[in-house]
Amino acid sequence: FFSDPESHGTFHNHFMESVRPLIELIDSLRLIGIDEDIGLPSIAVVGDQSSGKSSVLEALSGIALPRGSGMVTRCPLELKLQKIKKGPWSGTISYRDNKETVHDPLKVDHLVREAQNKLAGNTVGICEDLITLEISSPDVCDLTLIDLPGITRVPVHGQPEDIGDQIKTLIEKFISKRETIILVVVPCNTDIATTEALRMAQDVDPEGHRTLAILTKPDLIDRGAETDVLNIVQGKVIPLSKGYIIVRCRGQSDINNKIPLEKAKQTEIKFFRNHRYFSFLLNDGRASTQCLADKLTKELVDHIKKSLPYLTEQIQTRLLNVQRELKNYEQGPPMEEELMGPFLSSITMEFSDLINELSRTGHSKHKNIYTLLRPVFQTWDMHLRETQVLFTEKVKEMIEKYNEMHRCRELLTFNDFCEYERVIKDHVADLQDPAMTLMKQVREIVQNEFKVVGDSSFERYPQLKYIVSNLINDIQSKQETKVEKRIKEFIYMEQLVFTQDKVLQQKLNESVIPKAAGLDTSDDTHYENGDDDDNIFNSEGCALLDTRNLTPDKLFLYYKIVYQRLTDYVPMLVTLFLLKDSAKILRQQTMELRIEADLVKLLSEESERGCKRADLKQRLERLTQAQDLISSRL
Repeated sequence: FFSDPESHGTFHNHFMESVRPLIELIDSLRLIGIDEDIGLPSIAVVGDQSSGKSSVLEALSGIALPRGSGMVTRCPLELKLQKIKKGPWSGTISYRDNKETVHDPLKVDHLVREAQNKLAGNTVGICEDLITLEISSPDVCDLTLIDLPGITRVPVHGQPEDIGDQIKTLIEKFISKRETIILVVVPCNTDIATTEALRMAQDVDPEGHRTLAILTKPDLIDRGAETDVLNIVQGKVIPLSKGYIIVRCRGQSDINNKIPLEKAKQTEIKFFRNHRYFSFLLNDGRASTQCLADKLTKELVDHIKKSLPYLTEQIQTRLLNVQRELKNYEQGPPMEEELMGPFLSSITMEFSDLINELSRTGHSKHKNIYTLLRPVFQTWDMHLRETQVLFTEKVKEMIEKYNEMHRCRELLTFNDFCEYERVIKDHVADLQDPAMTLMKQVREIVQNEFKVVGDSSFERYPQLKYIVSNLINDIQSKQETKVEKRIKEFIYMEQLVFTQDKVLQQKLNESVIPKAAGLDTSDDTHYENGDDDDNIFNSEGCALLDTRNLTPDKLFLYYKIVYQRLTDYVPMLVTLFLLKDSAKILRQQTMELRIEADLVKLLSEESERGCKRADLKQRLERLTQAQDLISSRL
């Protein structure tokens, strides 16, 4: 097999050129993440600790990977080797959100250890997160391998008690897939029947159709045990359809002596060629790292060819299932960031329309908002009516005790208007607190109704719902401050005790006061014509009415004017500022959310339904891309 290396190299190059499209197809499918939905053809490397896994991978990749005693591989390491015709060596390591390109192969060991520490911690635990190491070089074969943590039975210091079970669960996750070729690494100087790695492979691949075994460390076997090793390689102990290959890689002493990988390969060929028992295995293609590389490439390509029809069928089946399942979920935000802006505008416009309808007609999802406001306004009106009686009693009490407590310089039967004015002022001032109570009740109702609309409009977007809720709070607080100022101003104005003469004259005409004073008010044509000279309340009439006993009734008439102004003005004021204007401001500020917004954050969904829909959309995109890739390359 190795008698003519040049012809072998030519054959190998032609072979790789013919199969590279298949390998690139699988790598492209893996790159878009389709292996989250279906299993892809791959080679998983498993072995007990110190079985020589790292040495085998080092020989195949041409780079020094982390090695040593104890647990070295603590995360699954996907090793993607790509042969290039010419050019410098380059490597890229990626995991989670980290990605780094390196041009010095000696740095790989450190980068892999650093990645494992970040993922699994600086202890001796493991992590299921995948580390991907891509190598491009003229000196490697086109191959993708996944190195898994070495199997251990007894936890060492610092490891959890169930570390062995954790590792086995992780390994089974990979090797149980029917698309995976299981590469079992077994040292020649151990009893293969007791190897845990091979036993696990047999559990998931009892017929041995997917398992290829690598025998390492042939230079360490005891003299006289060579025949036993040959029996294993020839499948006489544990038969495997893909068979066995024996390799001799760099040992620790070779590394300590700084023997290069290329020289180690030459030493390996020399070892097998000159070996009394194993030399024929070299010619049969069952010994050496080069045979292993060729064998793995061929097995992977054959496996890809066999898997492609099933792979295509799986993609189509899952694509249909995802499309059907996605129909059960309402339309959510787009996955593309450039489409998120128009989508945000759309849902905020719908919210704006609902708020506008609420402020214009009062219509909301459950009931009209005015059915909530009207009882508050009626309570205010009732309070004003009830205080009329209290007001009249205060005036009567003042008149009864006028001479003793209120009379100043005025003559007997004369009155000081300032004393009556003070009663009105004090009474009106006491109405400020009930007016503020009304304002706060209205704010609570309006704010709650606005939030109900916001919560229903942005139910699936917690960040957006939170922002809109804060907007509502801020707007209501600012509007409440304005209303509070206006109410205080109006209460203060009402303490001026003023109304137009004709307004009070009209009230007096409609009352029983003129009759009580013995005046005839049946002829009111002069009043209606605006003739003040002939009106019953000319100087002579007013003098007749100006008695203390009539004063409570006259002030009561004035209070009715105050009542009419307050019972309407305060509800109108709070409705304007807390409902109408607030709605207008809220609509404007909501529509401005798109400006300089973090759209991805605003439209992120945390609900289980939203997360499920987002996952289905991502799967749909992956499966569609995978289907297009296969269609375009086959």
